[in-house]
Amino acid sequence: MRRKILSLLFFAMAFVICLPVLMTVLGAFMSDYELNRNLSPVLAGGNHMAHWQLLPLYPTLSHYLDMLLCSPEYLIVFWNSAKIVCCILAGQLLVGVPAAWAFAGYRSNGSRRLFRLYVVLMLMPFQVTMLSSYLVLDGLQVLNTHASVILPAVFSTFPVFLIYRSFCTIPQGMLEAARIDGAGELRIFLHIGLPLGSTGVLSAMVLGFLEYWSMIEQPMAFLKDPALMPLSLYLPEVRPGQIGNAFAAAVIALVPAALVFMIGQDYLEQGIIAAAMKE
Repeated sequence: MRRKILSLLFFAMAFVICLPVLMTVLGAFMSDYELNRNLSPVLAGGNHMAHWQLLPLYPTLSHYLDMLLCSPEYLIVFWNSAKIVCCILAGQLLVGVPAAWAFAGYRSNGSRRLFRLYVVLMLMPFQVTMLSSYLVLDGLQVLNTHASVILPAVFSTFPVFLIYRSFCTIPQGMLEAARIDGAGELRIFLHIGLPLGSTGVLSAMVLGFLEYWSMIEQPMAFLKDPALMPLSLYLPEVRPGQIGNAFAAAVIALVPAALVFMIGQDYLEQGIIAAAMKE
């Protein structure tokens, strides 16, 4: 009986947590008439309570068609987000993976001190480094371009930390044996480091996608041209008269993140477990 009560309690908590997402998905299929009737007390600024039925009375796909076929600005910001995220993840693979391998494979007192500095930088929020980042990007003359959002994220410290912890699980004796057999450092990295540390790399990529797909502060600080804005800054700009389009836009934005999470969930769990292990 106690187990059943706990199961019902956890199910109720999970339902409450997922309720906003469920309402967003269902709202995207509701007609404008239903949405205005349900949400008019809130949209009109009145004192009455809004109400919400579980299922749409008159399901429609008009909001999705409007966003995908009749809203070119939505497609522009969608592909802006895709471009920014893909470039960031590719840059982190080129920069973060070799850096993490260097910290894990060539341990010395100097590397440990530098890694502690990396951890300190990882703990700093964006607001602390925003001014210095702005000055550097201004000096490079890349403000108001996608590079101003991509470059700081490429050199982020968190993926280095996560991948480093995964590389640390590789036995040092295996690396020494490979060196004794005549394998070069690049060959060791490609044939031993990457295959055995792939869970940390993939988990860092999954977390990076989920973070940068919905980032808001960096584009607001470094981008001024509306044509360069990512999807995360477009959703708040949807007008109250387009509440159905806002629901549809939110669902379309949710789909890539949900797919990436479902595909990489196992790697994400393994990478987090590896990051929590002590040396």
